[in-house]
Amino acid sequence: MSPTLRLAISLALLPTAALASGAPSPELQRLDSVNVFGTAEDTQKAAGSAHYVDQETLERFNYRDINRVLRQVPGVYLVEEEGYGLRPNIGIRGSGTDRNSRITVMEDGVLIAPAPYAAPAAYYFPTMARIDAVEIRKGSSAIQAGPRTTGGAINLISTPIPGEPGGELDLSYGSDATVLAHGWAGGMGERFGGMVEAVRQSTNGFKQIDGGGDAGYELNDVVAKLRWVSAPDAGVYQQLDLKFGHNTQDSHETYLGLADADFRTDPNRRYAGSRLDNIQTEQNLLELRHLIELGENTTLNTVAYRTEFSRNWYKLNDVLNPLTGSYVGIGTILADPTTWSDQYAWLTGEDSPADALRLRNNNRNYYAQGLQTVLGTTFATGAASHELEVGLRVHRDQEDRYQDDDRYRLQGGQFVLTRDGAPGTQDNRVGDAEALSLFVHDTISFGKWILTPGVRYERIDLASTRYSTATGRRDVVLSKVETEVDEVIPGFGATYLLNDSLTLFGSVHRGFNPPGPASGALSEKSVNGEFGLRWNEGAMGVELVGFVNDYSNLVGTCTASSGGNCNLGDQFDGGEARVSGLEASLGYDFNEGGAVSVPFSLAYTYTKAEFRNAFVSSFEEWGTVAVGDQLPYLPEHLVHAELGLAGERWRLGVAANYLDDMRTEAGTGPGERTDSAVVWDLTGGFQLNDRVELYARVENLSDETYVVARRPAGARPGQPRSAFVGMRIGF
Repeated sequence: MSPTLRLAISLALLPTAALASGAPSPELQRLDSVNVFGTAEDTQKAAGSAHYVDQETLERFNYRDINRVLRQVPGVYLVEEEGYGLRPNIGIRGSGTDRNSRITVMEDGVLIAPAPYAAPAAYYFPTMARIDAVEIRKGSSAIQAGPRTTGGAINLISTPIPGEPGGELDLSYGSDATVLAHGWAGGMGERFGGMVEAVRQSTNGFKQIDGGGDAGYELNDVVAKLRWVSAPDAGVYQQLDLKFGHNTQDSHETYLGLADADFRTDPNRRYAGSRLDNIQTEQNLLELRHLIELGENTTLNTVAYRTEFSRNWYKLNDVLNPLTGSYVGIGTILADPTTWSDQYAWLTGEDSPADALRLRNNNRNYYAQGLQTVLGTTFATGAASHELEVGLRVHRDQEDRYQDDDRYRLQGGQFVLTRDGAPGTQDNRVGDAEALSLFVHDTISFGKWILTPGVRYERIDLASTRYSTATGRRDVVLSKVETEVDEVIPGFGATYLLNDSLTLFGSVHRGFNPPGPASGALSEKSVNGEFGLRWNEGAMGVELVGFVNDYSNLVGTCTASSGGNCNLGDQFDGGEARVSGLEASLGYDFNEGGAVSVPFSLAYTYTKAEFRNAFVSSFEEWGTVAVGDQLPYLPEHLVHAELGLAGERWRLGVAANYLDDMRTEAGTGPGERTDSAVVWDLTGGFQLNDRVELYARVENLSDETYVVARRPAGARPGQPRSAFVGMRIGF
């Protein structure tokens, strides 16, 4: 089986808590030995489902959307939002898909959410253009990454420092005046090295605002890395890495979707009421890593990190009901535009009374900082060999909300400010989290058996401090709620190497999601199991996995992105639920070793997700729940298929994704849903010489029109057909 196919299918990923850059060149194997989950060669050892999307696979379609990348992986669920993957909603094995708040997301092994404990649903995701590889691990492996162990973990590996001086420039242009530019340059000397990398993206957007307006975005991302290594003759090898990052985004995006009738007429329409909607973000990152080899079989990897993130999403929040003086949520209006005919008319641009449209300065600031270290050693006890890891993370993060509302009227299609809210008069609070995490994990190999026992401990101190919204000042504390969480999270996996081709594996572990500050909810807990097999023979590789996540207490969280009419940050106990399913992946090269390779891959996911108790909840996506009701935003079937042709200097590829429809609220039988769809992508490339490649791709080739979500408010479309041409230059 070809190395490319082995990487494109599922790979075993041995866990280490501290990671650095991605797949290194041979001369840098030791320099970059701190990858989190492991390498392709470990496929047969993994005690759970694991996948690695390598650089070659990413470059095949040159996707800049994490949604399209992850559709290649079974067991991963995605809910699109704006069509570009800027604010993805990712879940694993039914964990939930509101932002990425129910899984562990890392960049180079460091938690990357702006406040991963206090506010994991915040709006930041690494820029895919500068990601070299993506690791996805499900099951008990999440114990090493933590703190959220229910579904799994995703690690995005940034571009590594090359072993020799070099670089790359990738430029493309496409539909809606979309510019995608990415470049990096760097290298490694005998003891010092580094690189600098930059991304620029901009587009006019594919939606059209009534009366005109900007519906696109601009993104800038810069990363710099420096490295020092000890002298070749040093008695103890050491490595020191420094990483800086700066990311800004200016996106004219909205929470306002469409009423169903308007979606059927023109899915890419945007109402006039969203014309002022805009989110601006800024993220700064600093990491200092240290690797030391304490002995022939022992290493210590340590990273200190700090991220700072600020954002202000100025967007339409709700619309005035003059009869009561209260405001009606935009989701409520679009669900029933007949009842709310006046409010709907104002959304679509008709003249309104004063204060009719309320826009929110959704201003928030975050930071996260910490120190994490992992000690790894190998040793033998009799006939058994051990790969033991002991990890520690000390972490602190914060979310600071300081928000206000402005009110407008529409007159002649123009927004007229009628009331300017004072800062801090809508929301004025701070959420803090401090965490101490420990884990111990051992990989025990003897004969044909590999056993992987592990345990994680999380001690989390949460606090929510509220200040006056009447004055907007912070001189008086109105309330302070503190919560302590102590949790022991065990896990165990076993792998049996039946022969050189066939491997059986299984694992069981405790799923855990901590509560938010002052949420009033219990921690989310479950018992999760999986059992599967891998078969690799010649040009074919197959993985088949059955899984079940049995929740003793499912937790729902009110966020602005979930579209609920509730207090943001509130959490709701959903009691018992069960998510079970089947994951299958296959890879085969029809002409391995021939002049033209014909690689084929297939990924399929079947999911059954239902509540196991009855209750009534004020969480809008649940409502009145009966035993057996389906969980919202979880599709029953997902399929990804890909076929390629590749010669010495050229390549062609076609990918198809079947996206099943999903319920948007708990229930059975008929109900509000997204649309099912088959989305085709086409790509091709031609290598002019050793350094220059020309390429093109078309996304959504058949121009499929479908509802991808009904949250935060109203029906939202998938990206229409979009074409791009580009050039990749290496030097």
